[in-house]
Amino acid sequence: MREIRRLPEMYLFAQKAKSHGKKIGLVPTMGALHEGHLSLVAEAKKRAEVVVVSIFINPIQFGPGEDFTHYPRGLKKDKKLLKNFEVDVLFLPEASAMFPKGFKTYVEVEGLSKKMCGRSRPAHFRGVATVVAKLLNTACPDLVFFGQKDYQQQVIIKQMIRDLDFPTEMVALPTVREFDGLAMSSRNAYLSPRERKSAVILYKALSLAKKEVEKGEKDLKKIVFRMRSLIGTEPKARLDYLVAADPENLNEVSRLKGRILFALAAYVGKARLIDNMVISAD
Repeated sequence: MREIRRLPEMYLFAQKAKSHGKKIGLVPTMGALHEGHLSLVAEAKKRAEVVVVSIFINPIQFGPGEDFTHYPRGLKKDKKLLKNFEVDVLFLPEASAMFPKGFKTYVEVEGLSKKMCGRSRPAHFRGVATVVAKLLNTACPDLVFFGQKDYQQQVIIKQMIRDLDFPTEMVALPTVREFDGLAMSSRNAYLSPRERKSAVILYKALSLAKKEVEKGEKDLKKIVFRMRSLIGTEPKARLDYLVAADPENLNEVSRLKGRILFALAAYVGKARLIDNMVISAD
């Protein structure tokens, strides 16, 4: 596994691979790798001749008072995991190179970035879109892999790729869950044993929505109310938002029709956790 830290070196490596007709797959991460990340790497290995995994804790997607300083870091463990997958390149750019002094250009996908998580994290998706644009320009992937746990993120990046004509296809893969349904997340490391048990309430609320739809409930407001009430029974969980939305444009919906995205975020202890489920109401 080759380690690359300099942006020009990454670009030249990518151009050389492309000149030999090789397809490049990129898995962008912030490290603290878990089975969710590794499922993306495994799919990239199947679909591309050259696999690049980036690890970069992006400072511009964290707001004031958020957990940038304390975000889980474990590069030694991450390297060991990636070697098991025979990853071709581990891209480890420095913040000073990604965002040098005087950096003033940002990418913002209007509308989509202000919904859901964007309400409580107003600059978050501007930071995400900007760093992903830089990674796409530097690693030049034919395919880029994202997980559906971060559903809003992948909708935004897909829109950015389309609007800015990046020659890259997004591959979105299902959420990987723990044995009890909790979505895998690097931030799960923040949870105490008691909080870890409490966090499952998020998956239980989404599962409740699925069961309600499957048994014929037609009133969307009732389903959302029952989900909120269930989360409210867990004293260690504090709901940030819970919405039912169109999975394509993230607009909130008022009727059960077609595919519905149920998405939520909640604080459990100091961890802000997100999860979602797309349910067919037909």
